[in-house]
Amino acid sequence: MTAQTTQPPVLTVDPVVLEIVEGTLASVEMEVETAIARTSRSPMIRDAHDFRAGIHDRGLRKLTGRSYSALVHPVARDFPLETMRPGDVFFHNDVYESEGGIGHLPDLCVTVPVFHAGEVVAFVQAFGHHDDIGGCCPGSMPSGATTVYEEGLMVPPIRLWDQGVPNQAALRIMTRNSRMPDSLAADLDAECSACLMGSQRLAELFERYGRRTVEACFDAILDKTTQTYRREILSKIPDGEYVWEDYAEHDGVDEPRLHTQRITLTKTPDKIIIDFTGTSPQAKGPINHCGDYADGNFLKKWLAPILRNLADTPERMAELDVNEGVVPLIEMKFPEKGTLLTPVFPAPTNARTFVILRLLGVLAGVLAKAVDGRMPADQETIRYTGVYGEDAEGRSYLMREVLGGGSGGRYYADGEDTIHVVPDSRNLPTEFTESRFPFRVERLGLAADSGGPGEFRGGLGYEKHIRMLQDASFMSIADRSILSCWGVKGGKAGRPFQVVIDPGGPNERVMDGLVDDEPVRAGEVIRIRTTGGGGWGDPLDRRTESVVRDVRWGKVSTLGAYEDYGVVVAGEGDDLRADEAATAELRARLRAERPDVQPFFDRGPGYASLSGGRPYADVDLL
Repeated sequence: MTAQTTQPPVLTVDPVVLEIVEGTLASVEMEVETAIARTSRSPMIRDAHDFRAGIHDRGLRKLTGRSYSALVHPVARDFPLETMRPGDVFFHNDVYESEGGIGHLPDLCVTVPVFHAGEVVAFVQAFGHHDDIGGCCPGSMPSGATTVYEEGLMVPPIRLWDQGVPNQAALRIMTRNSRMPDSLAADLDAECSACLMGSQRLAELFERYGRRTVEACFDAILDKTTQTYRREILSKIPDGEYVWEDYAEHDGVDEPRLHTQRITLTKTPDKIIIDFTGTSPQAKGPINHCGDYADGNFLKKWLAPILRNLADTPERMAELDVNEGVVPLIEMKFPEKGTLLTPVFPAPTNARTFVILRLLGVLAGVLAKAVDGRMPADQETIRYTGVYGEDAEGRSYLMREVLGGGSGGRYYADGEDTIHVVPDSRNLPTEFTESRFPFRVERLGLAADSGGPGEFRGGLGYEKHIRMLQDASFMSIADRSILSCWGVKGGKAGRPFQVVIDPGGPNERVMDGLVDDEPVRAGEVIRIRTTGGGGWGDPLDRRTESVVRDVRWGKVSTLGAYEDYGVVVAGEGDDLRADEAATAELRARLRAERPDVQPFFDRGPGYASLSGGRPYADVDLL
């Protein structure tokens, strides 16, 4: 007699229960983030909101899709699930031990298992950018680092809380290495407590509906994402092979040059293949990113939001989550070890945003070639600037801010002004910074003419003026200070990032994008202008009334209207208007003066300065 095995029947998910489970996951994720924001202490976490929460199932799959998150893989690798106990909290920040989920050491990650009937059934995780984790400069992001050892304390996955009891020795080691020990301790306590609370909420969900039903809902949530992206997104990309590349411009050690990030995208009927062959060798400085771990699991979910731009409408795009359901649709091929995306330990990584942000644009660019430009132009919406020193009472301080920039113009609308790639993140409130740090914010507004000209203009960046009241040091971790955010399909590049200290004064100086310790005297002003997004479409096709409106609102200058859009603006104040006859004559002349060959992408004047005078790359032509 042959033994027979009986498989449990496939569980049909009740659509009402599925809706409740999906809503509960989103609610718990938001509750965790709210608790962290309300109980943390550092400005980067509490005020700038530079942190994320995520919920993962027992199979380490990310279930929530509001934002990107780190990975549970390194914790499960080092601590088998059967050894975990209720009340455990796991911690790590080691870039090379994170399976690609952590990009630089200031990103500290806590992970809490969820239990039902004595077994691990899910995980709640939070990771965020903290003020200081040691290293050779305040903020733990040394722009000239040549090894990861200079960047701060590395902690591989450890059990930070053991069945509800914090490991005080480990916490003391971490706070002892930080220049901001009190805020670090408070932030870690907030994150651990919030994730423990979230694990209780999820345990209640399993208790209410049972493990089999809840896990069936998890499968249904991810399968819905897979099928939706295959049907609504991938179907918009013609089968074939497409190639494009973009560049970081400096690494803090070598002289500025083109650090290539290249994607060859192959679309098949069932998936897309992203091949990074052709990416430059790893940099001496800290712009490397460990992307080739766990089959690129982190990068797949990091890049997938770009695909949403192919949705039928902007409203539909906003409805599409990015969870583990996108992973089966994306295959990644990495070059050999030793490139910007496959660095060899102990290569530095603290400024890896230069690579992972650029990859968003490279994917957008290669898709633009595939779909005749129906993708947004480029954006660079994150960079760190800050000051540190001692206040009038002799107390040490560190003020570091993540300022956004303009997003790219789209085939149906202008880009947005001063956005941030991290959802819910924001600039630091002036009232808070002026009361806590020795400076005054004399201006915070939009940087006129920073958005790339186009039929649909790129969004504008910030202009911020900070006047120091005490001697201090300025720091900056920023790309796009030479190269610009590219325009597409006739659109022009936006203005690059720029910092000028003492503008118009006797000590005026322009800063590089990577700066650790530029002295700033009391009374001097730091003027920060962040990037504008690239433009979409021919700026000479922009409606004249839109240009006049931008001039009236101060987003475009009269000179910019003339030179960039071919619009002659007459009148003053509310009486501004376009001189239609002069505008038609000017636009005809500007069109006639154009060269015969027009690339599909415009990189701005900075590209020629780093490419030996070439106005565009070969891959910029269709």
